[in-house]
Amino acid sequence: MKVSTKGRYALRMLIYLAEMPRDEFVPLKEIAEKQRISKKYLEQIVPILNRGDMLQTNRGYQGGYRLSRKPGEYTVGEILRATEGGLVPVDCLSNTPKGCARVHECETFYIWEGLEKTVNEYLDSITLDDVLKHKKEPYVLDFTI
Repeated sequence: MKVSTKGRYALRMLIYLAEMPRDEFVPLKEIAEKQRISKKYLEQIVPILNRGDMLQTNRGYQGGYRLSRKPGEYTVGEILRATEGGLVPVDCLSNTPKGCARVHECETFYIWEGLEKTVNEYLDSITLDDVLKHKKEPYVLDFTI
């Protein structure tokens, strides 16, 4: 499983919005500049986040975007599943027609199932609040000899 640029940029966008006051709408141009992401690329991500009820939009002079919920109510897993279309490590777990025909006799199915469960549980345990708290913690290098 590899998280695409779309997933990483969506996460960065939402983290940036989580840092802003809850009553402010932030222009997409500002987000693009501060995060060094193409505005055109963000314009492709916004509809996905809107469908997932993650953003509120305000058009016009004071227009822009803000989170539709509190940062603690968003998980990294939810955001990545919305942008990536799922987080399955192999096709046989995706429940699509291209899934593996051997799924019921596969010796390794339990491995992939366990990996998917572990990844989802981990990513669902991290909220945008957690990311903001982690970001504020100073990185201390301790070279004890």
